[in-house]
Amino acid sequence: MESVMAAEQALGNEPRDVSASKKGWDIESRDPRAGHLRFIEVKGRHAEARDLIIAKNEILASLNAPEAFFLALVSVDAGFAHAPVYVQRFFQRELGFAETAVVFNLADLLSLSAAAA
Repeated sequence: MESVMAAEQALGNEPRDVSASKKGWDIESRDPRAGHLRFIEVKGRHAEARDLIIAKNEILASLNAPEAFFLALVSVDAGFAHAPVYVQRFFQRELGFAETAVVFNLADLLSLSAAAA
């Protein structure tokens, strides 16, 4: 979370932690120039991790606001959190009735990513 908050501040945005609200994202970050909100779900994973689980409410949030929703992936190695990379539009279908989460290949997600944007 700290890595993403710092990256958002470096972009000139005004982030705030909303993770306790269980909205489907962890950070709301306002761009003061444009006045737009960014909804950011933070996922920290060990540098050697292969898979990433994304919960239903997080996926639904990404589908409801695809232009404003960002998945922030943070690699953690030896206790150090690297700079986040952002992924948008990583999910393209409605979830099935009984699906509660989806497992993603982390390398595939990273192939869609960009550095802090």
